[in-house]
Amino acid sequence: MTTRKLVSLAALAMSTLAISAIAQEPAKPGTATTDVKSPQAQYEAAPYASGVEMHKNANAKAPAMSEAEFQKARQIYFERCAGCHGVLRKGATGKPLTPDITLAKGTDYLKVFIAYGSPAGMPNWQTSGEFDEATVDLMARYVQQEPPTPPEWSLDDAKKTWKVTVAPKDRPTKKMNNYNLQNIFSTTLRDAGEVALIDGDTKEIINVIKTGYAVHISRVSASGRYLFVIGRDAKINMIDLWMEKPDSVAEIRVGLEARSVETSKFKGYEDKLAIAGSYWPPQFTIMDGDTLEPKKIISTRGMVVGKQEYHPEPRVASILASHYKPEFIVNVKETGKTLMVDYSNLNAVKMTEIESAPFLHDGGLDASKRYFMVAANQSNKIAAIDTKDGKLAGLTEVGKIPHPGRGANFTHPKFGPVWSTGHLGDDTISLIGTDPAKHKQYAFKEVAKLKGPGGGALFVKSHPKSSHLWSDAPLNPDPAVSQSIVVYDINNLDKGYKVLPIAEWAGLKDDGGKRVVQPEYNKAGDEVWFAVWSAKNKESAIVVVDDKTLKLKKVIKDPRLITPTGHFNLYNTQHDVY
Repeated sequence: MTTRKLVSLAALAMSTLAISAIAQEPAKPGTATTDVKSPQAQYEAAPYASGVEMHKNANAKAPAMSEAEFQKARQIYFERCAGCHGVLRKGATGKPLTPDITLAKGTDYLKVFIAYGSPAGMPNWQTSGEFDEATVDLMARYVQQEPPTPPEWSLDDAKKTWKVTVAPKDRPTKKMNNYNLQNIFSTTLRDAGEVALIDGDTKEIINVIKTGYAVHISRVSASGRYLFVIGRDAKINMIDLWMEKPDSVAEIRVGLEARSVETSKFKGYEDKLAIAGSYWPPQFTIMDGDTLEPKKIISTRGMVVGKQEYHPEPRVASILASHYKPEFIVNVKETGKTLMVDYSNLNAVKMTEIESAPFLHDGGLDASKRYFMVAANQSNKIAAIDTKDGKLAGLTEVGKIPHPGRGANFTHPKFGPVWSTGHLGDDTISLIGTDPAKHKQYAFKEVAKLKGPGGGALFVKSHPKSSHLWSDAPLNPDPAVSQSIVVYDINNLDKGYKVLPIAEWAGLKDDGGKRVVQPEYNKAGDEVWFAVWSAKNKESAIVVVDDKTLKLKKVIKDPRLITPTGHFNLYNTQHDVY
């Protein structure tokens, strides 16, 4: 096939197969796009379902594949594609890749996009060197087959993975170390499958703990004693911070892929329960808060809001514990529903279903801790969930593909309390009013839009004791943007942002990407920590900046800091300070 024909096919197929809408033109052969070795592709991918038996479903219209070819392609799909397109290929961040679409386009169409990608977000698997021509052909044929369904994950399956390495009776009855537990940072060492506990006072590593692959979040129990981390392979570790050297005391797998974990925080239920949400199977698991023993599994399969069409794979994105009721706030991605799960009686679980918009992702509480602000990222909306009254308080149109992390709260000089989010798909930061009591005219409306350096932002952050708002952009294709951070003066937002060269300050000896990710405050609110995320075989670092002077304060380097990404201050995480 000629180059001219390849480009033509790419243009025809673009609307069907592009992952996102950051750009509208397909890549030409040889043009760099979303490289599979970039953090964006790695951030989405998760090598789950390894070793799981799934068999080829016959489809007479699909291209021929041997059983060996099918199994090889299946594993590649799980490792590289399912995070965006879904296990059943129904689409999520990426477009659907079901046979009714892929068969109509044919093998040649599919090979174009797999090989060359597109500026809209489809990785260029062949031109990056990750796939050879034979693998591209293999995957083009594979996505025309009927998608195999992975096995379910029952209570018995979870119990088979459950381990209590230190029983509650054998754990300390008082704190056995001199660490300031409220100023420890839990740092994800993504590709190493570990977390590093870093002393925020001394800037020294306390311990490096083996966990699941690519820990997505760290959460702290209501008492502050236990730290819970969950890998994308659905493995949870429960870490006892009272031990002489804090370490894992229990673990479990709650499925084949997951993202979220949380613990009960309502008065009288502190530390009693833990909950984890799975991508596959689409369900959530409630566990004992002392041991992680699984108690209850509830499926999230159901109808999509608006269209009222059944979706077989609505994944659990973010989970939060309510401060107003004995409830977990469970956000279901594909169906666009928030479930208020009453955990007071696990034998008769009551759930309130709140409809907002599809593809709910991450978010955080407003400053009052009453409203949960969650991004419906492919709908370009922010839903405000009233955790006190159990209803949708507002649905706000924002920029393209909001990705707030937990968001950032601060008091705007004109609009009062606001919550903010950056975007993957454009260069703005949206400010949303969150005070219906005193600023009703601005409540749950986009009151301002700040201009940033470019798209690709993952996290924004502020602090009640700070006058600054910080934003990263680690997935921006421009190294000058992805290797720096921007900071705004909250009292003078019209002035624009100041750029800090965080990766340059890190002084790393070689270039492994050096993406700067996730501003995170210490407990005092006078330091901001950043991860400088390089490749697995390259040097990475943590950079600490003085929040008042905006000057470099400390660079933390250690051979054990392998691919640091998310990092969570334990006090701020425990108390929902952001």
